[in-house]
Amino acid sequence: MPVTLDWTPRAEQQFDGLRSRQQQQVAQFLRHLEAEGCAALGYRLTGGAPLDRLCVKHVGDLRIVVAFRSGSRACVVLIGRHDEADPGLDVYAALYELAGVKPPTDPRTKPPCCDDGGLPPEIGAAVDELADRAVRIRRTRRGDGRESPRG
Repeated sequence: MPVTLDWTPRAEQQFDGLRSRQQQQVAQFLRHLEAEGCAALGYRLTGGAPLDRLCVKHVGDLRIVVAFRSGSRACVVLIGRHDEADPGLDVYAALYELAGVKPPTDPRTKPPCCDDGGLPPEIGAAVDELADRAVRIRRTRRGDGRESPRG
């Protein structure tokens, strides 16, 4: 099922920071996502809400975290590496912070993103809460409450 894509400001920033080759790989995947919807994603996260409503795709050494506002509208939430040795750069550590949850301690399972009927796990407007929290966290870390200039 084709989907329209939105981006969180944080995902846009992360994409802009990628090397050209990585940007090309991510863009290629996102075209596939637009055409195929949840079938293009690798797996759904497990744990409590909102984690169990988020899907992930591995693109090279990157993880792309996607939320579905509806069956026809998806949002790129985060793009980054999975690096447990550096929680400051680890995409999952950032995701848990955005979601306001502790990292799961149970073994990870990776169920398919789509349900048995081929539909994505819808998160609705909760994706906006994740995006807003990302902006607040970034401002707190910068300490001045202003966005940095892009460039």
